[in-house]
Amino acid sequence: MIKKINTENAPAAIGPYSQAISAGEIIFVSGQLGLDPKTGKLAEGGIAAETKQALENIKAVLTAAGSGLANVVKADVYLADMSEFSKMNEVYATYFSEPYPARVTVAVKALPKDGRVEISVIAVK
Repeated sequence: MIKKINTENAPAAIGPYSQAISAGEIIFVSGQLGLDPKTGKLAEGGIAAETKQALENIKAVLTAAGSGLANVVKADVYLADMSEFSKMNEVYATYFSEPYPARVTVAVKALPKDGRVEISVIAVK
């Protein structure tokens, strides 16, 4: 019933966790930074570029799980600087449509690899 989801089209886990886990029809995607899966480096261009890359990483993981962004029901967004909320939100809005997923956005002291944004989602198949 519980299955590990892994794809080379998203950054490898940098700790003891999976890119995602499916449990029946529910997919839990671990937090994704704006890391380029080919280089392992943060996308250049600030919060907008990192947000886009994080969402592309989530899209790749969901595709590997047999789902997609249209099936996201909940998103958690972590920002290193809440003053960048509007720029993140502009990019985020281009990846989702009505009905938008439920979401929480919080400011955190720091993110791995000095990222500006990390996003995790819960989706259905």
